[in-house]
Amino acid sequence: MTRRTGWLLAAALLALAGCDDDDTTDPQSQIGPNPVLPEIRQYLFPPMHLAEIAGWKEGEAPIVPQGLKIEALATGLQHPRALYVLPNGDILVSESKAPYPQPIRRPKDLVMGWIESMVTSAGKTGSANRISILRENPDGHGTSVDAPFIEHLNSPFGVTLVGNDLYVAQSGSIVHFPYTEGETRIDAKPALLTEIPGGPIDHHWTKSLLASPDGSKLYVGIGSNSNITENGMEAEKNRADILEVDRGTGNFRVFASGLRNPNAMSWDPQSGAMWTVVNERDEIGPNLVPDYLTSVQDGAFYGWPYSYYGQHLDPRVRPQRPDLVAQAIAPDYALSSHVAPLGLAFAEGSSLPDKYKAGAFVGEHGSWNRIQLNGYKVVFVPFADGKPAGKAEDVVTGFLGPDGKARGRPVGLAFDKMGALLIADDVGNTVWRVSAAQ
Repeated sequence: MTRRTGWLLAAALLALAGCDDDDTTDPQSQIGPNPVLPEIRQYLFPPMHLAEIAGWKEGEAPIVPQGLKIEALATGLQHPRALYVLPNGDILVSESKAPYPQPIRRPKDLVMGWIESMVTSAGKTGSANRISILRENPDGHGTSVDAPFIEHLNSPFGVTLVGNDLYVAQSGSIVHFPYTEGETRIDAKPALLTEIPGGPIDHHWTKSLLASPDGSKLYVGIGSNSNITENGMEAEKNRADILEVDRGTGNFRVFASGLRNPNAMSWDPQSGAMWTVVNERDEIGPNLVPDYLTSVQDGAFYGWPYSYYGQHLDPRVRPQRPDLVAQAIAPDYALSSHVAPLGLAFAEGSSLPDKYKAGAFVGEHGSWNRIQLNGYKVVFVPFADGKPAGKAEDVVTGFLGPDGKARGRPVGLAFDKMGALLIADDVGNTVWRVSAAQ
């Protein structure tokens, strides 16, 4: 054993020993518009609990309630993260991993980097850093095409089509390709629309992408470059933001700020408002801060890093900015702490049972930074009059087995052309399809 490895293991044991935490808050009390927010707790090493990766055995699948069925649409993928359905029904799957190792500036960084490497499948299966295409069979059972679509990309995530231009948000740029309906491979070189905040740190590298209804603008979610500015404020320039990019010029402006890690932006089909899910900050307790689902207002500030859930002060940030805290908007709907929401899909037009027709599905990747594991499922948040209306309901579970091991972890969501819900599982390396049982 090398000295470095011995130090790492000792530090990891200290971190895990620090997990003897008073985790008494009911996670259900942190779901909804008014979550319970306990007192801040700070640690030398924050509480951590690793869900060891087990993967899916033959014949295993996630669990859905009565009235639904689930089956694997595609297996053997390489870290599938985001999904996009083209107008003809073809499904694009972003297969990617983080572009850079995180810098080691604190002992905690080394421990947390080691832990994060243990809770993802990317290091075990490799990663193609490509976009693949799936073409479903007419009955929705399996695919007739399952092949690479665009290769040699740099940590691709968000994808959107405007006219005949297919846009891809990579780690540090938005690029586009010419697209012809029905084609199953693009070999053209990418054309740069604009550079966006990327490496060499790129703490939150998943860049979601959404086109405006008229196609003139693109919106890109840029996560923070740290947990709580430990890499310095200069590293946070144009980060923890949703940027609005002019599709003609590539120029951009900050559309909304203070969103620590916004993912999976989407337009509410009823109200027309933009919504997103956000991964909040860590290291102040197992029940702080709740991740959330929120509408996004042009010009609004949502708190990070100076405050959380509106105007609750985070004392770790120096210097403080009371002027910004006074402007901070509380999000619409808490999802509970550390569930790591990465997927969002509104249900309008789905072929699922009526109880799932008005609302939004959220893919919760799952926690590693608290004792009691949280998330690891897809939930449904009912909506009425353009707002969440009621408790989130578990819809797809079983990603976390009874032995506490992770069979899979849900990420991106989409609806296929037949109205079935698609789920990218980046640990199980599968795209799952949820449809009505009838």
